[in-house]
Amino acid sequence: MKEISPLFFAYIRIMKNILNERVFASFAIGICVILSAYVFMKGYGNRNGKENVIHVTGMGSRNFDSDLIVWRGSFSKTSIDLAAASAALESDRNTIKNYLTGKGIQENEIVFSAMEINKNYDDVRNSDGDIVGSVLTGYSLSQMVAIESSEVSKVEQISREVTELIASGVEFYSESPEFYYTKLAELKIEMVSEATADARLRAEKIAQSSGGDLGNLQSAEMGIFQIVGQNSDEDYSWGGAFNTSSRRKTASITMQLNFQID
Repeated sequence: MKEISPLFFAYIRIMKNILNERVFASFAIGICVILSAYVFMKGYGNRNGKENVIHVTGMGSRNFDSDLIVWRGSFSKTSIDLAAASAALESDRNTIKNYLTGKGIQENEIVFSAMEINKNYDDVRNSDGDIVGSVLTGYSLSQMVAIESSEVSKVEQISREVTELIASGVEFYSESPEFYYTKLAELKIEMVSEATADARLRAEKIAQSSGGDLGNLQSAEMGIFQIVGQNSDEDYSWGGAFNTSSRRKTASITMQLNFQID
């Protein structure tokens, strides 16, 4: 037998390497195809999962009466003499205080603000009608009084009868009472629970009508908290209405829930 040439063995080694590279390339391509198919199917499954989520909104509402009233008023005096104006304002302050305590208001519920002093001037004009200066004509002194009380009915009634002070010579200007509720935090928690139950009930009805079962809660978000006058046509606000002018109010809140449908 003739001796095999070394060139033959070199040729064999080269062909073996080429075949190995081709096998590896084919193997790698196969792996890529499998991974691509897996990613596609997972994405498709997630997409279908999103389509099986139901979005519902529930509402909770309560009617309630305010348990705190805040009522403010102001009074003033004007005089050419500052001391005289101050003495007159102090006399009015005492008259107002006696009036309110006589109506059953506790002294610690009556708060007087600091006195405000304004100087009054008249323009001085020359023969051509031009303003050339000013002259002091007197002083205007004013003061605020505020009442904060849990006796809502009593203070509300006084705010309607306060014109009686005018007959006493007091220049009193009454503002409209403001009404608040001191247990608002507790009320809000109860309404959130009510709105959540309402949303879940809606979701169950929708799931039943579609032939599915209500699954796990995916997410929950609280909506805007609103307080409006009871039985009023007051508009709701995107930022949340907060009525203080009505003694009887209606509070409402929404809850947005997302459920999985099985």
